[in-house]
Amino acid sequence: MKNHRSGKIEVNDIGIYYEINGEGEPLLLVEGLGYSSWMWFKQIPDFSEKYTVIVFDNRGVGNTDKPDSNYTIETMADDAAGLLQKLGMGSAHVLGVSMGGFIAQEMAISHPLMVKSLALVSTSFSGREIINRASNSLFNNFPGFWEIMPAMLELGGKGSAPMVNSFGPPLAQRIRRGLSLAFTPEYFDSHTDEIDRIVEWRLANPQPFFAWKHQLMAGMKFDAAERVHQIEAPTLLVTGSEDRIVSPSSSKAIAERILNSRVVEIQGTGHLSFIEKAEEFNKIVISFLKEVAQEGKIENRRKELRSWWRKKIFSFFGYKN
Repeated sequence: MKNHRSGKIEVNDIGIYYEINGEGEPLLLVEGLGYSSWMWFKQIPDFSEKYTVIVFDNRGVGNTDKPDSNYTIETMADDAAGLLQKLGMGSAHVLGVSMGGFIAQEMAISHPLMVKSLALVSTSFSGREIINRASNSLFNNFPGFWEIMPAMLELGGKGSAPMVNSFGPPLAQRIRRGLSLAFTPEYFDSHTDEIDRIVEWRLANPQPFFAWKHQLMAGMKFDAAERVHQIEAPTLLVTGSEDRIVSPSSSKAIAERILNSRVVEIQGTGHLSFIEKAEEFNKIVISFLKEVAQEGKIENRRKELRSWWRKKIFSFFGYKN
């Protein structure tokens, strides 16, 4: 990989694992609940041809530290912003998927000067909406609902960690069940090698239950419905037409609240559209980033012209500017 480097850096009292590839303007990719930086395996090669791509593991997952304390989306957004600062990057284009979309939104609201543009994928401005929809999908698919029941009991204070860790099907089966909901059935059934590889990656570095729970609760408590209109960065929303976890209507609802935004719906894809139709997804994002850059050049030229005319006018009337 071009100009690849990786490491672990202290941010907000935890060690955050990151990888950097490529050259150009910084592009930060933010993953969702339970996923690590390896999940961008179909984006990094394409994006790093033109951008400095930064991927990292959120607190509680992968090679980043996993404190057993309450997490919030605000804290995780501060982690991401702090990582950019520690890496010497004052701002970046930010792309977040699912819970990573929550983090990206919070970055654009709380750290607006650090976000050049925003791409929100398969996400909402409310964590509870996603949880409700995902629960309905699982309930309609009874085996999947049964497999996560121990976790729900634990979250409700009616279970115990030992029971959760020992009860139910093997971890690999539970991971596979979750993936079956995140992909369309057609893709899940026809890409068994890829699904196996993703399961192996997650098994190689399993997330402790307490860390998954802290991430889940952070997402459930997130609600930016009354603040998302504050986002001023150019915003792209990407949704899969067959997403069973986050309704495409959620992306449209965000777009209605952000002035400079647009929605692209990728047909025939589920929650993980960036994997199912990676080539199409990557082209959409790169095209958006190019448009943002072009608009930035036009705006800079306008500023230069305004400054030039201001100087001319002041000079004409004998004033120095």
